Amino acid sequence: MNIRAQRVAEQMRKEITDILLREVSDPRTKNATITSVDVTGDLQQATAYYTVLGDDAEVKAETQAGLDKASGFIRREIGSRIRLRKTPELSFEYDSSVAYGSHIDSLIRDLNKDE
Repeated sequence: MNIRAQRVAEQMRKEITDILLREVSDPRTKNATITSVDVTGDLQQATAYYTVLGDDAEVKAETQAGLDKASGFIRREIGSRIRLRKTPELSFEYDSSVAYGSHIDSLIRDLNKDE
């Protein structure tokens, strides 16, 4: 990812977080935390990664549905806040890296307990 795409991705992460907190009224999206945004080099596609509190699959599915439904509104808001020639198409994916990191931490803790 080039420097411009990185800057756009970081700005989009900040704006999406702000939009979710202040302007989206869907209660399904209130559990979401945007962890990162990946933008393609041509700035046409953006993928926002999110996490939710807890490990409940039902909450993850509801949050995904809420974010998918609000993606058009969020994209339009981003277009009005960030000066870009074309606002990237926005999609949301669950970020499993936090859960994976937590799993690795618990494995390391279990190893240290045995010693």
